[in-house]
Amino acid sequence: SQDKLNVTSYCATVLVIITVQALSGLWINAFIVSVICIGLLKKKSFNSNEKILLFLGCSRFGYFCIVWVGSFILIIFPWLSYVHPIPQVLSAIHSFLNFSNVWVSSCLSGFYCIKIANFRHSFFTYLKGKIDRIVPWLLLGSVLLSLSISILVYKISDDVHINNPNATTLQSFWKLSVKLDAHFFPLFFINGFVFATGFLGVIFSAIPLLFSLWTHKRRMQANSVKSVSVEAHIKAMKSILSFFFLYSVNVTASVLSLVYVSKEENPVLLLIIAFQYNFPMVHSLVLIFSNPKLE
Repeated sequence: SQDKLNVTSYCATVLVIITVQALSGLWINAFIVSVICIGLLKKKSFNSNEKILLFLGCSRFGYFCIVWVGSFILIIFPWLSYVHPIPQVLSAIHSFLNFSNVWVSSCLSGFYCIKIANFRHSFFTYLKGKIDRIVPWLLLGSVLLSLSISILVYKISDDVHINNPNATTLQSFWKLSVKLDAHFFPLFFINGFVFATGFLGVIFSAIPLLFSLWTHKRRMQANSVKSVSVEAHIKAMKSILSFFFLYSVNVTASVLSLVYVSKEENPVLLLIIAFQYNFPMVHSLVLIFSNPKLE
């Protein structure tokens, strides 16, 4: 009947949108990983910035893979969303890759701030000298923390499945007839916590870098020669501010999804999905055009 046709059309539209975005994201991040790996083979070593970009590219490649595969499975074969533990595993993997992306992106902003900003404070000087040794530990910490939270997401999703077997538990893939009840609030709280901490990391990276750029330009006003340091500041600020803007859009989309996730075949939800999956893809493009080697 007409209702069934509307549901089919809606699901097909969602799948097309996610497929286009996922394939674009896969291509962009595969390019980043390939360029960095080729550079590694040539010079047999790579710096901290390349380590972060390589990790970010790999995790986002995996993120878009799980987004597309999960969407394909749960839209083409919706009955699989009731088969334990398929939705729980997909939800945990999606959370792990998504949270890794968020925190590693924040680490990249912090790296730009420490590496480029100029302050005479002893602690900042210490961080600048040790940043190359700190980066691997930051990446490892991001992985372990994301893994811990993804295990928690699996446990919560499993409890939701047991307490409400008619509900599907994949917030980012399924937009089926989900009824928002108290069982889902822990998942929303976890997502909110992760994005809030990442957002604060970007803010605390942007403010010192902006202040450093302002003070450095004041020192260079009497000099007509263009400062290389100013150019580095500006490039880093463009990258961080673009990430700040994308982060703001993504957080807004996540909040709006709480309102529209329980409404079936809602056109607004399509727009929210588009914004959410554009976030890592567009940010990867920004990283490409702000990095001379990738550009």
